[in-house]
Amino acid sequence: MATPTKPKRRARIVTGSAKMARDASIYLDDRLPFARWFRPQLRKLFPSHWSFLLGELALYSFVLLVLTGTFLTLFYKPNPDVAYASTVEISLEVRGGLLMRQLHHWSATVFVLAIVAHLCRVFFTGAFRKPRELTWMLGVVLFGLVLFESFLGVSLPGDQLAMTGLRQAQGVLLSIPLVGTYLSAFVFDGGFPGNVIPRIFVTHVLLVPGILLAVVPLHALILTWRQKHTERRSSRRETAAGGRTVTGGPFFPYFAIKNGATALFTIGAIAALATFVRVNPVWEHGAYNPGAYPPGAQPFWYFGVLDGAQRLVPPWEIVVGGYVLQPGLWIPPLILTVFFGVLLLYPFLERRFTGDGDHHHLLDRPSQAPVRTAAGVAVITFFTVLWAGMWVSVIPPVMRSAPGFPQPPPAPPALLTVAPATYEMIVVGLRVAVFVLPVAAFLVTRAVCRRRSP
Repeated sequence: MATPTKPKRRARIVTGSAKMARDASIYLDDRLPFARWFRPQLRKLFPSHWSFLLGELALYSFVLLVLTGTFLTLFYKPNPDVAYASTVEISLEVRGGLLMRQLHHWSATVFVLAIVAHLCRVFFTGAFRKPRELTWMLGVVLFGLVLFESFLGVSLPGDQLAMTGLRQAQGVLLSIPLVGTYLSAFVFDGGFPGNVIPRIFVTHVLLVPGILLAVVPLHALILTWRQKHTERRSSRRETAAGGRTVTGGPFFPYFAIKNGATALFTIGAIAALATFVRVNPVWEHGAYNPGAYPPGAQPFWYFGVLDGAQRLVPPWEIVVGGYVLQPGLWIPPLILTVFFGVLLLYPFLERRFTGDGDHHHLLDRPSQAPVRTAAGVAVITFFTVLWAGMWVSVIPPVMRSAPGFPQPPPAPPALLTVAPATYEMIVVGLRVAVFVLPVAAFLVTRAVCRRRSP
């Protein structure tokens, strides 16, 4: 007869841990009935196509954005007199500070890019239709907040580039009739630059992130989880069933593993960009000097639309009752305001014009909605032309000082500078293109879609 042996220490630890976990689960479930809700959620089916992971890509970029922003907040000093020196200190003196700054920058860039890609996927496939209008509207609000938050973050370093952008923003505020001076005084606490840096810091760190932390889970988790996910038209059986069938893999372990891999890929790609690609070297731009040239750097790609539009709009001035109105400064912000307004209400506008009030769980192919696809391509073409306007600059004139004074430093080189005559020709060509190319893109895209649609 064999003598029973005492279990090894490792086996006892594993057994004890399993028993402790089981007892803890039973204890919590007796008081908070998690199992009744959690068990069916683990078997909820999620789509398998890669395009459905664009939202997750944005979500994990946002998580990394919050973490790196928290680190930078510990060292940044939001005082107008030391904001620039604080940014330089974070970049060059704090251990790992430059890496964190670049991680923060690339997280923001990937976040915006993923939102745009996700927005295009939802728009061109018709995933915004009933019953998902609220999810779409929250996504549009999220898009606008992220762009505003990015502008605030770019302005915080207090260098020549950041303050030049704030000076342009103040010019737009001052151009607003009747209330422009009051708005500028409220934002900047008096004259420029005033105390704008502390106000931007509070808005960038507390106000907008607080709204994002409420909107992101509501848009990406709560509403998406409660609703049935949309289906691709991958088979005749699903099309015939009207989208009532549910396909995909269960949340656990299938979708959970895919999400984990997506998170690791997102963090790894952003870390690689932050390690090998240098961005926004504020120590080269220098502290803000009102009389100096702005740095030879183009705006970030998502601000280039506004900058390019301001270059293409003629410098109109209208004198009314002794006041000089500058509608040329109003047009670019009005374009963005109208764009976001139409985008926010688009599900209801499309339902109004098409008369389609049914529930939709099947996604459209772009060719199945020729007008919607053509309109989307036309809008993208329109903003691409505006974006192209920022890449060309006129060669700055040579500045000379009076005798006995030191010569001013030369203007930093822009990415593409041309002679004044060539610059005028390019601007005129882009002004024509901004009206012609979107219409041509709409007509061509609609014709192609109608030819390809069954």
